Amino acid sequence: MENLKELFKKALVGQIRALDQFGSWDMKSDDELFTMKYIKTKEDLKSIPIIADIDDVQTKDIRLIFQALALAFETATGVMCNVVMEMSHEGFGRVVVIADKIVVVDKFFKDAHRFGYRTIEDLEIAGEKFLENGIKIYNSFKEVNNA
Repeated sequence: MENLKELFKKALVGQIRALDQFGSWDMKSDDELFTMKYIKTKEDLKSIPIIADIDDVQTKDIRLIFQALALAFETATGVMCNVVMEMSHEGFGRVVVIADKIVVVDKFFKDAHRFGYRTIEDLEIAGEKFLENGIKIYNSFKEVNNA
């Protein structure tokens, strides 16, 4: 099986590129797409107000991460997943990835309009951790229920 970080990265870039109906991102590298959507430097964060509403694009970009996690989980385990996301206009919410009868990923948000990672490596590591933990949770569930 390919490493989980690469599996997540491949799934996320696939989700992002699937939204590019007109090919305007064809010339952008995967890292450029990740930077455009998910990387926020200290300077970027200084320009974003502490209290603000989240827009639909930001909500969809956050959802893409968890859709990619669900796809990567399915690839790694063969178990289909659903992503459930609830986000208020103020940026408070929760996203869960459900596999079989259990939640394999659960993330709460506050100030989601400021959501992002400092580096691409931070994004990849977060995806890998979510995926690794989700697989552990699922395997533990299987062991308990098959015993």
